[in-house]
Amino acid sequence: MKRTTLGTTGFDIAPIVFGGNVLGWTTNEAESFRVLDAFIDHGFDTIDTADVYSAWADGHSGGESETVLGKWFAARPGMRDKVKLFTKVGSDMGGPGEKGLSEAWITKAVEKSLARMQVETIDLYFSHWPDPSVSHEETLGAYDALLKAGKIRAIGASNYDAALLTAALKASEEAGLPPYQVVQPEYNLFDRSGFEGPLQDLCIEKNIGVVTYFSLAAGFLTGKYRSASDLEGRKRAGMVEKYMTERGMRLLDALEEVASAHGAKPAEVSLAWLMAQKGVSAPIASATSVSQVESFAKAAALDLSSEDLARLTDAGA
Repeated sequence: MKRTTLGTTGFDIAPIVFGGNVLGWTTNEAESFRVLDAFIDHGFDTIDTADVYSAWADGHSGGESETVLGKWFAARPGMRDKVKLFTKVGSDMGGPGEKGLSEAWITKAVEKSLARMQVETIDLYFSHWPDPSVSHEETLGAYDALLKAGKIRAIGASNYDAALLTAALKASEEAGLPPYQVVQPEYNLFDRSGFEGPLQDLCIEKNIGVVTYFSLAAGFLTGKYRSASDLEGRKRAGMVEKYMTERGMRLLDALEEVASAHGAKPAEVSLAWLMAQKGVSAPIASATSVSQVESFAKAAALDLSSEDLARLTDAGA
């Protein structure tokens, strides 16, 4: 399996990152273990989660995904050494002061994440959302302390645009603080404006790693949702509705056409398109079954032609 170097982190990772938002949410603990085992067995080695996953679900308060991962690591001696582990801080966890990117909260939040995941170090720690109430220097200073303490190994920024990332990089340089090494933007065949252009150019110029989220547009790019009836009873219905447009249908037609020519699935083609984009290190994709993990392996091996890539790019424009 072709591997990729993640910016300046020094991490050499497999080309698809597991999206841990589903753990403890749409997959129960037992099924999560099976899916995670299959992910590693297929040669993948990187998992992305966040402290807030899955606070949006009824009866959840956040930390569910990290807790499942912690139990999985505990049940699989030696597994932690095989995995690059990403998590995030900054989303609202519900308690007083339990959100944002202040030094006080980051210092507390990282300990909570480490405890839930039953690990000593987080490989890549992301600022989940920008926090305009806190200076870049304060946030990066907090990360600097965690890096020196060995609690994290690298830092990244999620949902930062080019202007904000440029400001953060400038602040790190002027203050002698560690710079963000990876960004995590929303990016897929349908949602492209948030990454393509200034942010993509900046990441290439500065050798900043890029791991994309919503890589399959909340499941829309799997091709299984084509009408309102397909969304009935689905937990992600609210996320998928926005893709039910003329452009969305045109994109699905192109995906099915290219997939058919390769004996592949639309989801596999969607991920292969992302992996072929300039500046993208690896897409993040969630799986709720072993068969979906098997599909990841097929996507990683899929070689799209320049004509295939152009057909998909034009359809999603």
